[in-house]
Amino acid sequence: MSELVFDCTGARSDAYAAAPTLVFRLRIAETSGQAMGGIALRAQLRIEPLKRRYSDPEADRIGDLFGERSRWGDTMKPMQFATVAQMVPAFSGSVEVDLPVPLTYDFDVATAKYFHGLEEGEIPFMLLFSGTAFLDDGGTLSIEQIPWHKETTFRLPVAVWREAMDQHFPNSAWVRLRRDTLDDLQRFRSRLTLPTWDDTIEALLKLAEAS
Repeated sequence: MSELVFDCTGARSDAYAAAPTLVFRLRIAETSGQAMGGIALRAQLRIEPLKRRYSDPEADRIGDLFGERSRWGDTMKPMQFATVAQMVPAFSGSVEVDLPVPLTYDFDVATAKYFHGLEEGEIPFMLLFSGTAFLDDGGTLSIEQIPWHKETTFRLPVAVWREAMDQHFPNSAWVRLRRDTLDDLQRFRSRLTLPTWDDTIEALLKLAEAS
């Protein structure tokens, strides 16, 4: 039997990824002396929003997720962020591996809306591990399942998430629309000969304020 200990030692944005991506750095130690032939690892990442404080502007921006601050004890539950798989190479003692996690800026996704609402500080994560470990017994491989209780915590700086998004969408955000709504916006934009979508939305806001 092996005895695995998981730690998350850091995180960074991937400057070379095709889409916004966070890279969590994992350290995996085997503490019984068993040589490992590799691990087919699965990691589930959850956000634990109750484990940080929020400024009043942040509380306003995440209000549609959790309601009024007075209700957060009941409404602010852990949020599923991602489940990713990674192959860990053979090792003895310990090994460090990268765990890439793709990001979305779709505001219909609760975690994207949550991240966007934060100004600074850290995002509390829980990382839960499962998968298959390959034990190397003198050249003979055997397998065992990683126990479900293997987990670790990590506090991701908000600045790291923002850096990952700004590398691909600087000073921008995304809103998903129905096709017919987009067609209506396009006609409105063409009729007023507006140069950008920002100008289009600003014109609509001004019309709404004037009415």
